[in-house]
Amino acid sequence: MTQPFVLPHFYMPYPARLNPHLDDARAHSTAWARDMGMLEGSGIWEQADLEAHDYGLLCAYTHPDCDGPALSLITDWYVWVFFFDDHFLETFKRSQDRAGGKAYLDRLPLFMPLDLATPVPEPENPVEAGLADLWARTVPSMSAHWRRRFAVATEHLLNESLWELSNINEGRIANPVEYIEMRRKVGGAPWSAGLVEYATAEVPAPVAESRPLRVLMETFSDAVHLRNDLFSYQREVEDEGELSNGVLVLETFFDCTTQEAAETVNDVLTSRLHQFEHTALTEVPALALEKGLTPQEAAAVAAYTKGLQDWQSGGHEWHMRSSRYMNDSVTRGPLDLGGAVLSGPALIRRAGFGTSASDMGTLLAEAAAQRLRAHAHVPFQKVGPSLLPDFYMPFQARLNPDLDGARQRLVPWMHHMGMLSEGVWDEDKLAACDLALCSAGLDPDGGPEALDLSAQWLAWGTYADDYYPLVFGARRDLAAAKLCTERLSACMPLDGEPPLVPTNGMERGLVDLWRRTTAEMSPDARRDMKAAVDVMTESWLWELANQIQNRVPDPVDYLEMRRATFGSDLTLRLCRMGHGPAVPPEVYRSGPVRSLETAAMDYACLLNDCFSYQKEIEYEGEVHNGILVVQTFFGCDYPTALGVVHDLMTQRMQQFEHVAKNELPVVYEDFDLPDEARATMEGYVAELRNWLSGILNWHRTVRRYDAEFLARRAHGFLPDRAPALPFAWGPQPVTL
Repeated sequence: MTQPFVLPHFYMPYPARLNPHLDDARAHSTAWARDMGMLEGSGIWEQADLEAHDYGLLCAYTHPDCDGPALSLITDWYVWVFFFDDHFLETFKRSQDRAGGKAYLDRLPLFMPLDLATPVPEPENPVEAGLADLWARTVPSMSAHWRRRFAVATEHLLNESLWELSNINEGRIANPVEYIEMRRKVGGAPWSAGLVEYATAEVPAPVAESRPLRVLMETFSDAVHLRNDLFSYQREVEDEGELSNGVLVLETFFDCTTQEAAETVNDVLTSRLHQFEHTALTEVPALALEKGLTPQEAAAVAAYTKGLQDWQSGGHEWHMRSSRYMNDSVTRGPLDLGGAVLSGPALIRRAGFGTSASDMGTLLAEAAAQRLRAHAHVPFQKVGPSLLPDFYMPFQARLNPDLDGARQRLVPWMHHMGMLSEGVWDEDKLAACDLALCSAGLDPDGGPEALDLSAQWLAWGTYADDYYPLVFGARRDLAAAKLCTERLSACMPLDGEPPLVPTNGMERGLVDLWRRTTAEMSPDARRDMKAAVDVMTESWLWELANQIQNRVPDPVDYLEMRRATFGSDLTLRLCRMGHGPAVPPEVYRSGPVRSLETAAMDYACLLNDCFSYQKEIEYEGEVHNGILVVQTFFGCDYPTALGVVHDLMTQRMQQFEHVAKNELPVVYEDFDLPDEARATMEGYVAELRNWLSGILNWHRTVRRYDAEFLARRAHGFLPDRAPALPFAWGPQPVTL
């Protein structure tokens, strides 16, 4: 069969190595698969299929240093997960039986009890039998924290198969951002990362949920999945009719050839590997110091990081050898079954490039150019007024009738908190932002008290977002910014303890907002609210680090962090405040609801990037703007990058509409929600529509982004007063 495209050059700097216990793992996994009922008689595999796929070789490549029993157990896990994938395809995807697929998936978590003393049901098929056996053999040697994380990753891998099935039923191809997010769950690489911990060292609980460790896992996941998409395009798209493939997603989004889409997928893959390395070398060591990890804990993180690297190189080598994938055009190195280090990763030859594809110097030069482009941006370039496309907005903005009153009440509150006397904002800048207008669109039906609280939160967040780069970024003082962030977190007590005594306007404003916002909240809601604020303020440290390094972020990392820097989660939690207990928390955590929210977040964040392009690029020397990220990644001009961002915004809005219309009703049925909860969720969707239309109306109306205002009031300290440095006021009593 003719290949649909020529495989591109792959960036793979780590040599693949082979575990010497390969033959034992192969023999063990074959016997185990037969015992579980996965071979003859299963209707899915024969022994010849298992041997051709060679999961023993996959695991020997991806876990080169573990002992024989560990390698055999890990190989059994991979046999199980690939059997599940094929079993679900044949049983439910080909027949498009969503109801049967859901019932099948609902039983599987029962075979993963956190306490092994909990009885499990009698297995009814090879997938259940295999999972019960593997869970009982694996978890006794791992902590309860790891068990919870691995169980969640396994459930995501299983349950998000319904998302793929729904897309097949609808003939719908995901947009690029949606695809990356869902592929992490469906593709199973976070699950694979859990097995890397089993093979190397368990990640210490205090840092397991931190941004650096999360980014290591996510970049690992994205690279693994995108590489798999390149090798499996022919089998998945042409043979199985699969729509969840990164090459197909970009082919559709950019309306380009399959070859061009494949090259772009490989560029994203390379960027994710560069992000992995950047995080491992800069953020992880700093995290170890900040959290005070012991030498043993730091060594565990290092071993885990190296294990993820081994998985990348080993998985790449296996893809080039397995009969499961399109790999006829690759050049393979010698296969050493004795456990020695291989001669190096095989190099991919691309048609028309002759011997240059096997020239390591050429590959390294290409990789270096890709890595350096992130640091090559020249700040403060004159770009002229921001270009604004015809934004797709299907919802009509409505304004709260008390808008004028909210405007009048916001000014004295800002003065009282001290945020108009620190050299960052004055009344003119506050008026140019007109945050009361934004609140009036977000909450068109709220009363005066709710409207004031919303406007004050927005004013506080916008002021703090201006304060961080101006005060800390200009001085390149990341240490002071971290101290400021810790103090802001201390302004939000959870259990009745007194708040931090504020020393500046940001702290005084947050103490006041926290007291009034959380007075009637449950302890769980208060913790969630504090986490949302912490995520936002900590994301500003990420921005400062990039600003100091003059580093334009990786596209995927940018979009995901942009939600935090924009304060999206905080504002959405404010939308949920009046919902009460009618909607179970697991509904909000469900895939479709999170998909609805992130689609709305991305639309709003990218909308802001469009309006603020001149302000950020020309006047602030900013590197965090979606249009600049696209310009840097693709090497294109401003109008072209704006077109890409606008197309992505449109597709994210269309995804929002799709989820609200088609996926939320299924969630209601899946959770058997009563009428009251369904009405609450429909009200939440209406609030998100107000959020989106209100934000667009605000951007179109305010002076904050106008070229004339920027020329007159270029971003910077106020000219008639000295800048206020953090903590300069000294301790003062709270006067609210």
